Amino acid sequence: MNLSKRFVFDTKRKMGLKNFMIFVVVSWFSSIPTTCVLAAKQKQTQNQNQKLRFDENGEFKILQVADMHYANGKNTLCLDVLPSQNASCTDLNTTAFIHRMILAEKPNLIVFTGDNIFGADSSDSAKSMDAAFAPAIASNIPWVAVLGNHDQEGSLSREGVMKYIVGMKNTLAKLNPQEVHIIDGFGNYNLEVGGVQGTAFENKSVLNLYFLDSGDYSKVPAISGYDWIKPSQQLWFERTSAKLRKAYIKGPVPQKESAPGLAYFHIPLPEYASFDSSNFTGVKLEPGGNGISSASVNSGFFTTLVEAGDVKAVFVGHDHLNDFCGNLLDIQLCYAGGFGYHAYGKAGWSRRARVVVASLEKTDKGSWGDVKSIKSWKRLDDQHLTGIDGEVLWSKGFHDSKMLDSKARMVLKREEKNRITNLHLSS
Repeated sequence: MNLSKRFVFDTKRKMGLKNFMIFVVVSWFSSIPTTCVLAAKQKQTQNQNQKLRFDENGEFKILQVADMHYANGKNTLCLDVLPSQNASCTDLNTTAFIHRMILAEKPNLIVFTGDNIFGADSSDSAKSMDAAFAPAIASNIPWVAVLGNHDQEGSLSREGVMKYIVGMKNTLAKLNPQEVHIIDGFGNYNLEVGGVQGTAFENKSVLNLYFLDSGDYSKVPAISGYDWIKPSQQLWFERTSAKLRKAYIKGPVPQKESAPGLAYFHIPLPEYASFDSSNFTGVKLEPGGNGISSASVNSGFFTTLVEAGDVKAVFVGHDHLNDFCGNLLDIQLCYAGGFGYHAYGKAGWSRRARVVVASLEKTDKGSWGDVKSIKSWKRLDDQHLTGIDGEVLWSKGFHDSKMLDSKARMVLKREEKNRITNLHLSS
């Protein structure tokens, strides 16, 4: 700016004062971008440092939202709805459903399990995410997200999508573990849920939550189909699980085994094909083969989960017309069912969401202790938000009795072995 074209100054003193004021103003304006970036980073740090814990009633409730497929709001029409809904149904129906679920359930955490936006139909991925997650943000309830196979098909890369999510308000999502330098995917992280404040368990993680990136599509030319959870991710999970177990069995209030854990990601494991209508709760309506759209190779993550021993249930999306839970080797493998209206579905089959509640047990002194049970149900997006398929996914008492039965069988086998040995010796 050339001030001599606009002002005439009588003295050098006035000119010097004016230049000083201009310098201050320009300096202030030039600092705004840096200040905004710092503020955003501070907000992100505050989000990450937020502590999850059980409420005063000894409960922690999680709302799972799978496959919103959000695109351009009111300009994006619904798929697979009744003819009477075709003219008026848009992405806004998905938004309304989230609002209703939040008001009805009042969760402690909202988990979005991938295909949060449908990138290919979105005109701007960032704006689509702003709209898709808006109800969660407005509720001031902590929320997290993992990626599906469609999130990155718009104007942002897979890494770009996850970075954008991590920078949003009220989210506890993370790009990847800070302590790991090389890991596949984006959005591998864990959260710890502390016991009730003011109890002996307030500084212990009594429930562990794992979130993983199950990828999108195979990058191996010889292998077609969907992606899978890689060895680097499994190694991170194993080490994290072992670290949490070590902390849990130490003081304060030392425990004998790991705290229960839950795992969330998008694409189902091949083991989801182990069930039929006789051994699961819910429905399996996906067409074709075994009705499960998993990777065509088995990366062994289910075995990793079994060996770790802490994860009691796994929750996925991806297959919109499946909403069942089935128990395999003491791990519940669960679907949420399709949530979003711009996602494929089935006309007349209500969109739905899954709710999980972990409940604490009372100690001998009447205080809240560790996790006693994990229950689940689903709600349908109908007039009454009908609840269906309530079930106990895991119970400490049942788990302990099974452990005791197992130990008892081992003792009996040992006694029987000794008895036979003694008979041989006496003869």
